[in-house]
Amino acid sequence: MRAKRKQKLFVILGLVSLAAIAVGLTLYALRSNINLFFSPVQIAAGDAPLARQIRAGGMVKKGSVDRDKQSLEVTFTVTDYVDDLEVRYSGILPDLFREGQGVVVVGELQQDGWLRADQVLARHDENYMPPEVAQALEESGYSPQDYQAKAGELGQWRDAQSNNANLN
Repeated sequence: MRAKRKQKLFVILGLVSLAAIAVGLTLYALRSNINLFFSPVQIAAGDAPLARQIRAGGMVKKGSVDRDKQSLEVTFTVTDYVDDLEVRYSGILPDLFREGQGVVVVGELQQDGWLRADQVLARHDENYMPPEVAQALEESGYSPQDYQAKAGELGQWRDAQSNNANLN
């Protein structure tokens, strides 16, 4: 092999090696930043990874919100009306957070089956459904329309409760 051809071969092999290393490092960095979405049904089935950041969504179960009076600690249950997921959060909740309202929580699933939330996101109305939630419901055999009908019922219940509180 001629010296010039040998030099070109080493340059090409070096560039290919550097490109492979760059792609590998990029994929490794992205792996740790991806938040996969899981419904309570999928979490109960054991599909969600432990000690890795995930997103979980559903409705805040009626009567499940428990606030610590001495701190910002809040415990509540997220449900998809099939399975429930206990969520523990420390911080200020969004203004739209309430029972019967849809939420998406970002956090780590613990060994005991509860989720330690780092972030709580509240939906703006009962008719909106994130595409991930709709897909998860369909995969578990439930239609998003049933889910939204149940959300509407809870919204009516919540309105009736607030009307009764205002009368008292």
